[in-house]
Amino acid sequence: MKNPVKATLVAIAVAIVLLIAGVVFAISQQQPTAPPEGGEQQTVRTDSHVLDDGGEGAVTVVEFLDFECEACGAFYPVVEDLREKYEGEITYVVRYFPLPGHINSAQAALAAEAAARQGRFEDMYHRLFETQAQWGERSEETPEVFRAFAEELGLDMAEYDAAIADPATAERVQADKSDGERLEVTSTPTFFIDGEQVVLQEWDDLEEAIEKAVNG
Repeated sequence: MKNPVKATLVAIAVAIVLLIAGVVFAISQQQPTAPPEGGEQQTVRTDSHVLDDGGEGAVTVVEFLDFECEACGAFYPVVEDLREKYEGEITYVVRYFPLPGHINSAQAALAAEAAARQGRFEDMYHRLFETQAQWGERSEETPEVFRAFAEELGLDMAEYDAAIADPATAERVQADKSDGERLEVTSTPTFFIDGEQVVLQEWDDLEEAIEKAVNG
């Protein structure tokens, strides 16, 4: 005969295991009770890099980019044309999203952020895209290339080196990428207009989306 006490203990143990499993599953399924800082600031935060500020009522265009990404490089002149065409009508924001398959993408983002600390983000932004063919698709990181860009731009090199070495610089880059991941960004460039992701299928899709938002 089965020992009734032992059977009862086994049943209790099984029930406890199932209860714990249920609690763990329930916790894993819970969504955050509060959105990240400021809700809509997933796409734009107070420390985001703004290339053009159209002022109150302007359409906000956000680009998540990877400086080594060839598609981002191809869109760079398109973006520059659109910034000029819609000057005063759009606020253009750039956010980092370095992809793991690009050896120098994180280094380039660090260089841009280090330049930003000296108020020279846009200068480095232009330099990185204009020289992408020179340093992109390498088999190893080339931080010395980006340091040379900083020197050419006339940055304070002691401040630049300190910024590159400062963990907060990498954390700032990662903060952008984390926001992008929460927004389900998986590739670059990815654009958002007033918080809504733009689906790109043709080269002029971005311009059409901006035109619609500006005149909508």
